[in-house]
Amino acid sequence: MEKLNSTVLCHPPLSNTRQINQDETIPATHSNPYIHAATSDNTRRTYRAAIRRFEQWGGRLPTNKEVLVQYLTAQAEQLNPRTLSVHLTALSQWHLYQGLSDPTQVPVVRKTLEGIRRTHGQPKRKAKALRLEHLATMLSWLYEQPDTPKRARDIALILVGFFGAFRRSELVAMTRENLTWEPEGLLITLPVSKTDQQRDGLVRALPYGTSSVCPVNALKHWLDISATTAGPVFRRVNRWQQIHNQALYPGSVTDVLKSIGQACGFDFVPELSSHSFRRGLSTSASRENISFELIKKQGGWRSDVTVWGYIEEGRQLTHNATTDLMDKVAKMITTGSCK
Repeated sequence: MEKLNSTVLCHPPLSNTRQINQDETIPATHSNPYIHAATSDNTRRTYRAAIRRFEQWGGRLPTNKEVLVQYLTAQAEQLNPRTLSVHLTALSQWHLYQGLSDPTQVPVVRKTLEGIRRTHGQPKRKAKALRLEHLATMLSWLYEQPDTPKRARDIALILVGFFGAFRRSELVAMTRENLTWEPEGLLITLPVSKTDQQRDGLVRALPYGTSSVCPVNALKHWLDISATTAGPVFRRVNRWQQIHNQALYPGSVTDVLKSIGQACGFDFVPELSSHSFRRGLSTSASRENISFELIKKQGGWRSDVTVWGYIEEGRQLTHNATTDLMDKVAKMITTGSCK
C-alpha cells in the first residue's frame, strides 16, 4: 500500500513524462511547481495531518467504503463532525490525485457522516469579538504601563489588527515595504492573503484618527522605536526589551491578546484569539450602522454571506423584532387598553 509523502496530496505520482507529440513532453505533476502552488501550505498541512490520523488508526491507502465507515464510526465520539468532514476531504483528494475512484462519495459513507453530525454535532466555537469598550479598556491599561518597546509594539499591533481587520498571518507577514504613507493615512498592501490566493493584491486603508486613538500614528511610533526601515513590521521583543529582526510567531498575536485581556480582568480570556480582531471590527461596525459595503471592503471579505453573518451577529440585540412589541405591551398595561 502506498504511504503519504511530501507531495502526494497535491502531486499525483504519475509516470515520469506524458508524451504529447514527437517533440514535446509534459513533466510529471509531482515535479511541477505550479501544481504545488495551487494548494496553500495551510491546506496541505491540514490534509497531511488528516491522512496521518487515518493511518495511525490503522487505515491504509488506497481505501474503500467499508474501511471509511469503520473509521468514521470509531472516531465519532472523539472528533468533531466538522473535523471528520475535513478528513474525508483529505482522503478524497488523495484518491483523486492518484487517479483512483473516490470512496468518500459513496452514499453509505456520506450517510454515516450525516448521522454523526445529527448525533454529535455541536455549535462551532467562535473567537470572542472584541467590542469597542474592550478595546478601550485594553488601550487604557497599556497607556498606564512603562513606555517600553513592547508597549509601543502591542499598542500598534492591537490598533492596526482591530481597525484593519487583519488575520494573524497577515500581521506577522506585514513588512515595511508593504506600507505606503499618504496625506490622509496609510495603505497596507497584502501580497498574500487567505482570500487572495491568486495574489492579485489586497489593500487595507487606515486613515489618520482625529483623536488619541490612531492606528497610523501608533504604527509610526513603533517603527521609529524599532528603527524598522525594511523587513517585518511586528517583531519579537524579549524580556529585556531587546527588539529582534524576526517577525512575531503567528501564535504570539493570540498570546499578546490573552495576556492583556488577563491583565484587564476580562472573563472571556480563553475565548480570545487573533480572529477577535476581524470579528470585533465587523460586529462593532454593524452596531454603529456602518454600511455593508464599507465593512466588506475594510475586512477584505470576498463572500457577502460571511459579511452579512457578522452584521447580523452585531445587530442581533439592537435590531430585534421584539423591542417594539415589548414597548407596545408595556404601553397597553400603562393605559389600561389591555382590558
